[in-house]
Amino acid sequence: MKVYDGTTAESEPATQPERVKVGIAESKVADEDALLTTSGLGSCLGVAVYDRSTAVAGLVHVMLPSIDEMEGDNDAKFADSGIRALVADMERRGADRERMEAKIAGGSDMLDFSENGSGIGVRNVEMGRRTLAEFDIPIVGEDVGGDHGRSLRLKATSGELVVKSANRDPLTL
Repeated sequence: MKVYDGTTAESEPATQPERVKVGIAESKVADEDALLTTSGLGSCLGVAVYDRSTAVAGLVHVMLPSIDEMEGDNDAKFADSGIRALVADMERRGADRERMEAKIAGGSDMLDFSENGSGIGVRNVEMGRRTLAEFDIPIVGEDVGGDHGRSLRLKATSGELVVKSANRDPLTL
């Protein structure tokens, strides 16, 4: 049977990228044909970092702004320590901080019960921006704030980040 891309049905099927799930308060790095995914971003912040030169990509799903505000031994739970650990993991895989770019998504005010000051979502975004600036990593795309949840798909080979939200068209950053 002839297929319109010039191959036949008997040809080797196209391989799908490996899907790497990143849970809440987790961080993963990929340097091959992988698709890093995370879901359940409400006030949480997803930070995708990519080095185009080496095709090393990383994704962290943080819950809270700063490790200094609470005791914890899980760096990925916090925006500041999670981003620092992600960058270090990427550098161990051959990425160079000077070539890294970031995309961020999340930081909604879905269940904000704060009476004074900024909610967790806003504070997560602020700390994510501040920590990326410490490393001189530019943010080249973002979808933050609002009152809706998000899911993310980061293509390790290209750095493309797809943001999905209920009742909204997917956004490609």
